[in-house]
Amino acid sequence: METSLSVIATIMVGVLIWWPLQNLVLAVFAWRSPQRPRSVRRTPDPVPFWIVIPALNEERVIANTVRNALATGTRYTPVRVVVVDDASDDATPHILAGIRDPRLHVLRRELPMARQGKGEGLNTAYRYILDIARREGTIEQTIVGIVDGDGRCSEGMLDEIAELMAEKSVGAVQCRVRIHNRHKTLALLQDLEFGAIADSAQSLRDLVGSVGLGGNGQFTRLSVLARFHPGPWSACLVEDLELGLRLHLDGIRVRYTKSAWVTQQGLTDVKRLLRQRTRWAQGNLQCFRHLRRLTTSRFVSGFGLTDFLIYLLSPWLTVPMSLLLVGLVAASAVALATGSTLGGLVATVDTLPTSAAMLVGLAMLPSLLWGLVYWVRLRDENIFRCLFAGLLYPWFLALGIIATWRALFRLLSGRNGWAKTERLAEDGQAAPSVPMSVPMPVPMPAPASVPLPLPRPTTPPATVDPSVTQPIPAEVLSAAERTRPVPHPLAEAEPTQRLERV
Repeated sequence: METSLSVIATIMVGVLIWWPLQNLVLAVFAWRSPQRPRSVRRTPDPVPFWIVIPALNEERVIANTVRNALATGTRYTPVRVVVVDDASDDATPHILAGIRDPRLHVLRRELPMARQGKGEGLNTAYRYILDIARREGTIEQTIVGIVDGDGRCSEGMLDEIAELMAEKSVGAVQCRVRIHNRHKTLALLQDLEFGAIADSAQSLRDLVGSVGLGGNGQFTRLSVLARFHPGPWSACLVEDLELGLRLHLDGIRVRYTKSAWVTQQGLTDVKRLLRQRTRWAQGNLQCFRHLRRLTTSRFVSGFGLTDFLIYLLSPWLTVPMSLLLVGLVAASAVALATGSTLGGLVATVDTLPTSAAMLVGLAMLPSLLWGLVYWVRLRDENIFRCLFAGLLYPWFLALGIIATWRALFRLLSGRNGWAKTERLAEDGQAAPSVPMSVPMPVPMPAPASVPLPLPRPTTPPATVDPSVTQPIPAEVLSAAERTRPVPHPLAEAEPTQRLERV
């Protein structure tokens, strides 16, 4: 018995030491900028880009997202945008029809083939782009990017991507991700996670060759995607992460850049955040099946494999480690009540308060460190908010533990359906949840006291005639950036907007 308790105590001490040490090492990489290719020169020829925007009931955000994506094009990085409308039954089709730009292509997926997951929508866009690039003879030059329905691209992003991909060994690039509604506390915590912690982790991965792809701000060569024809993206709940793993297994180099970024909405209530993180955790559990191939791949370095092992095994270890933690807290309570040390598992009654304070300090110190890193490196929030976010971050991590438990139960019960992340209106009101696995019923009219962004059609149009659709209201486009007059070289031969039913 005493031997077992001693082993448990040793494991817990190891975890408590590992946690601050890991974060201290990781924080150093917040100051590392991924190296740009030095021996490679960009050709003067334009690099054609496609930005894919998956859309399901995105009436609150889609206009600004599309206009921002169109505005990213430059003379050397001409861009076209394809929106995959996954059978939206709100005003999304009408808003898209009102955007008159020859570079915008809208693919309308219809039920029952629609709403089969984000991966299927992305595969539809990939096949559409591949067909056009094949006719134009630009498969080798074309780069495909993914921007979510609420995403906003930074200025000069495509130039940055083109420069990194001037090196032929680079097949994909992941951009930095930030949260643009971080005035809310919960969204601020997500920005700390993405803008500081994940950024440092990706900078380290860029060095060891294990960069992960995210669902927002990933860019991949079309010729690389064609290796996985007809469907580069799978039905995995984290199709982005799995695509990145498949690229690494195929010997394709993935880079990371922090000087080009995409901002997105953060979730501002715990219930929706927990639902999102449960889906992510379940997807991470699903990706465990690639572990055997990673351990035997000749394309994965030792350091890269270590990183893959950490983030593929971590979800599975979260459950037993959380049980150990709860057991340690319970044992401490018993020791405090009885005066027993339980065979040396916990401190004596006299030293228990000091030991508890040390444990809390070890848990909080890394979070405060990240608050400082967040403030020093980004400088767009005051130091008090950054430190406040650091103090709250351990509780934010506790949500991740709960989400992992839920994900494990869902995985064991065979439940793989998921609801897309809801969007927020400008006033912060959340859009309704839309299950991806079942059709969305036609919404009932809202009360007169609650104004709608746009009139909702009772039936989504099968086709859109730009001559009869309403223009986009000024309030919908008030925050949109102006589209710069940078036409695509082939735009003159295209109609005002392409709409395809698939």
